[in-house]
Amino acid sequence: MLMEDRFVSLKEASTWASNYLNKDIKISNISYLVQYGRIRKYGNNGEVLVSLKELKEYYDKTYKINQQKEENINWSLSFAEYSEAERTKHVHRIHPYKGKFIPQLVEYFLDSHTDSFKKEVYFKAGDIVLDPFCGSGTTLVQANELGIHAVE
Repeated sequence: MLMEDRFVSLKEASTWASNYLNKDIKISNISYLVQYGRIRKYGNNGEVLVSLKELKEYYDKTYKINQQKEENINWSLSFAEYSEAERTKHVHRIHPYKGKFIPQLVEYFLDSHTDSFKKEVYFKAGDIVLDPFCGSGTTLVQANELGIHAVE
C-alpha cells in the first residue's frame, strides 16, 4: 500500500511512529532523526515538520537491517528494561558525558555471576582492574562497589 506524503509535527510523528512500531517513540527520538540527518526537516517560521513517508522509509529500512543482525545480539546486555534514571544511578548522574558506559554493563563484566554469554568470572573482590581511559569513572565506581580495586 502506497502511503501519501503528509507533513506532520514532531509530536504527531512520534504518535504515528509509536503506533507503527508498536513501541513508545518519544518526540526526542524523532528530533534526533532530524538533527542527525536521518530524515529531512520541513516547515517554516520555526515550525518543524517531517514527512511521514520519509519516516516510514527510515523505520522500514532500519528495522529490516536490525532484524538481519538480531540473531547475533545478546539481549541480556541491552539493559532495555532499565529507565534512564536507573542506568545512571547515584554518582553517574553528576555530570553529562556522552561516552560513558551504563553502570549495569560494567557491573555485568566485573561481578561474580556467569551466564550463557559470560562463561567465566573475570574479577573477584581484592583484584585490581585498570581503566586507562577512565572517562567519567564508571568502571572505578562499580569496581569499588564490588570490593575490587581500580586504578586509572
